[in-house]
Amino acid sequence: MRWFAAWASAGGRGDLTPLHRRLWWLVLAAGVAVIGGYYLLPSGSLVQSLVYNTVALSSGALVLAGVRLHRPRRRALWYCFAAGEFTAGVAEVVYSVYLYGFHQSPFPSAADVFYVARYPLLIAGFVLLVGQRRDRDVRGFLDAAVVATGFGLVFWVFVLRPTVFVAGNSVLAQLLNTAYPAADTLLLAILTSLLTGSGVRNTSTRLLAGAAMALLLADIGFSVLISYFSFNNGTPFDALWLLSYVLWGVAALHPSMAADHTAVPRTPRTGLTHWRQLLLTASSMLAPGILFVPGIAEHRADWMVVAGGAMVLFLLVSLRMSGFVNQVHKQAAQLERLAQHDELTGLANRRQFQAALHHGLDGSRSYVALLDLTGFKKVNDQFGHHVGDLLLSEVATRLTAAAGGAASVVRMGGDEFALLMPGATREDAVGVAENVGGLLSQPIRADGRDLLIGANIGLTDTTGLTEPHEALRRADVAMYAAKEAGEPYRWYHPDLDRRAGDEARLGADLRIALNEGQFRLVYQPIVDLPDGRIRYVESLVRWEHPVRGLVSPVDFIPAAEQNGLIVELGEWILRTTCDQFMRWQQEHGAAAPERISVNVSARQLAEPGFAQVVADVLAATGMRPDHLIVEVTETAVFGGGVALQTVNDIHARGVRIALDDFGTGHSSLGLLQTVPVDVLKVDKSFVDNVTMAGRHAVIPTVLIQASDGLGLSAVAEGVETAEQAAELYRLGYRLAQGYHFGKPVAAPDFAARRTGLNPVSRRRTRVPERSIVP
Repeated sequence: MRWFAAWASAGGRGDLTPLHRRLWWLVLAAGVAVIGGYYLLPSGSLVQSLVYNTVALSSGALVLAGVRLHRPRRRALWYCFAAGEFTAGVAEVVYSVYLYGFHQSPFPSAADVFYVARYPLLIAGFVLLVGQRRDRDVRGFLDAAVVATGFGLVFWVFVLRPTVFVAGNSVLAQLLNTAYPAADTLLLAILTSLLTGSGVRNTSTRLLAGAAMALLLADIGFSVLISYFSFNNGTPFDALWLLSYVLWGVAALHPSMAADHTAVPRTPRTGLTHWRQLLLTASSMLAPGILFVPGIAEHRADWMVVAGGAMVLFLLVSLRMSGFVNQVHKQAAQLERLAQHDELTGLANRRQFQAALHHGLDGSRSYVALLDLTGFKKVNDQFGHHVGDLLLSEVATRLTAAAGGAASVVRMGGDEFALLMPGATREDAVGVAENVGGLLSQPIRADGRDLLIGANIGLTDTTGLTEPHEALRRADVAMYAAKEAGEPYRWYHPDLDRRAGDEARLGADLRIALNEGQFRLVYQPIVDLPDGRIRYVESLVRWEHPVRGLVSPVDFIPAAEQNGLIVELGEWILRTTCDQFMRWQQEHGAAAPERISVNVSARQLAEPGFAQVVADVLAATGMRPDHLIVEVTETAVFGGGVALQTVNDIHARGVRIALDDFGTGHSSLGLLQTVPVDVLKVDKSFVDNVTMAGRHAVIPTVLIQASDGLGLSAVAEGVETAEQAAELYRLGYRLAQGYHFGKPVAAPDFAARRTGLNPVSRRRTRVPERSIVP
C-alpha cells in the first residue's frame, strides 16, 4: 500500500524521484529472485502454488501501477495488458482451487476459460501498440504473416494435430487444444510485426516482447511435453510463465512506456537486416522442410495442410518482394528528383540545367543568363544561415516571376542562379535580365527584416556551341565582367576571354613574384604643416617584373585579392614594414618617423586570425603597437561582420586605425560611429580643387571640422602644389601627403624640410596652432 501511495503522489507530474526511476529494475530483480526461490520449495506443494498465483496476480497490479505512475498518452493498450494478466491470475487461482481444494485436475475446466480469455486481451494490446505507427508498415505485416504461417505449419504437424485429435477427447477439449496453439500463432505474428517494423522500439517495448516470447516458449514447450511425454506435477516451463508475468509488470514500470511509439525514420529502409532475412528464409523453408519428416506423406490431412501452407507462403513472399520492388522504384524516383532539383528552393539544379542545355544545343538559338547575388555573404555573416536560406527561397520565387515562362530558372549552388531561354531572341533575353534586376532591387523581407541585395548577370547565346560547359563558361566570364564594372548585366564578348587570360597569367606571375622576391616597398612621407617636417611615412608595395618592368598596384592588387595571394603578400608587407621602421629608429633616432602606416585589404580583414598576425609581427620585431597605423578603406568595413570585428581587435591591441580615401564611400560619416578610427585620410578628389572658390572647399572644410570635433587627425592626400598646401593649412589641416612633399621612395630623407606654403596664404591664415598627434 505504501508503494501505491508513492505512485499516486508522483504519477503524471513528470518529476519522478530516483526511486521511481529505478523501480522497474528493482521489481525485475525481485521477480527473478522469486522465480529462483520457487524451485527451492517442495514441488507441487500448496506453498509453491501460492507463490505462483501471487506472481500471476501481481503482474496485472504492476501494469496498472505503471499506468498510474507514468501516465502514458495511450492507456488503452496497457489496460488490455492489465486485464489479460488479471485474467491469467484468476485462471491460476481457479486451477489451484481445483487442484488443492477438490484434488482434481480436470480438462476442460473453468480455469481454461480464463486461460483462453487472456490471449485476446494480450493480442488486442499488441495490435494497439503496433497500430500506433504512422507508417502503416505493410512490409512488417507481410513479414509477420510469413513467420506465422511457417511456424503455424509446425504447430499443426507437431502440436495441434496430435493434441486435438487424441482419441476420447470431447469437442470442447478439441476446441481448447486448437485455441491455445492458434492464439500462440497469432501472438507470434503480431510479435514479429512489432520487432521487424520501422517504429520506435524502446526498453519498455523490448520488455513486452520478452514477456510475450517467454509466454510463447512456455506454451509451445508445454504442448510438446503433454503430446509426447508424461509428467506428474510441475514443469521446467513454469519458470518461463513466471518470467512472462514479471516482465509484463516491469515493462509497465519502465519510464519509456509513456513514450510515443509513432515516430518512424524519415526514409524507410528498403533492405533487409541479416537476422530479419534469416528469419523470413527459415519461415519460408519450413513448409517444404516438413515434407521430409518421416510419416508426413502418410497422413493426407498433414500433406494437404502443408501444401496449402506452402502456397500461402509463396503468395506472401511474392507480395513481399513486389512491395520491396515498388519501394525501390519509389526511392529511385525520389533520388532521381533529388539529383535533379535543389532541395532548398525546389528549382532545377546544375545537373538538370546541363542536361537541358545539352539537349538545346541542336542548332536552334538559346540564351543563357548566369547571375550571382551581391550582398548575400553579408546577410549570412550578419544574420546567420537561416535568414540566408529564407532570402534564397524568396530570390528563387522572384526569379521565376521575372522569367515569366520565357526561361527556366536554376539554382547552380550557393548564391548563383542561371536562366535558360530556348528559342528566345536577344531582345527577350535583355528583357528577362532587366526584369530580374528590377525585382531583385526591391527589398526582400526575410525573418522580419527588409534586406537589400542586387545581382550581376552574364548573358550569352549558344550559337555554334556543342558543349554545355562552354556556354556556362562564357556566361560566367560575362557575369564577372559585369561585377567588376558595376553593371547590372553584360553580354559575353571574345575580348573578355583575352582579358581573363591576361588576369590568369598575371595571377600565375604573382605567385612566382612572391616566391622569388620581386616585390619591394617604397615609403611616402606624411608631413607637418606648415614646416614640412616628416612625421610619418606610408608603406607602399611595388612589383618589378623581370619582363614587364614595373607593374602598377592598380593592376596587380585586384588580381592578388581575387586569387587570395593578397593574404600572403599582405603579411610580407606588414612584416617588412615593421622591420624597416625599427631599423630607422636605430639609425636616425629622433629624426626617424614617429609612426608608419600600412594598407590592409578587405580580404585580409576577413581572414580568421588576422589580428593575431598583426600582434605576432609586432612582437617579433619589437615594435610598439601605437607606432603602427593600419589603413583600411571604407568599403572594407562598411558591411560590418568579420572585417569590422577584426579592426576592433587590432585597435584593442593598441594599433591605430586610419580610414583611407575618406569621403568616397557609401556612408562615411556613419562609419565614424562604428569603426574605431584615429586618422581620417581625406581623399585626393577633395584636395584637387580646394584652391578654387565656392563649393569646392566646402567638403574639405566639413571634414576637418568633423575630425576636430571627434578628436581625430586628418591627413590631406594627393597634395601636389604649394597653393593646395597653403589652403589646406588655412582650413585647419596639419598633416598632408602628396608628390609636393615627396614621392614614394625606398629611403626617404628624414632630415629634409620643405614648407611649400605660399607666403601670402600663410600670412592670411588665422587658424591657431594645436596638437596634431593622432
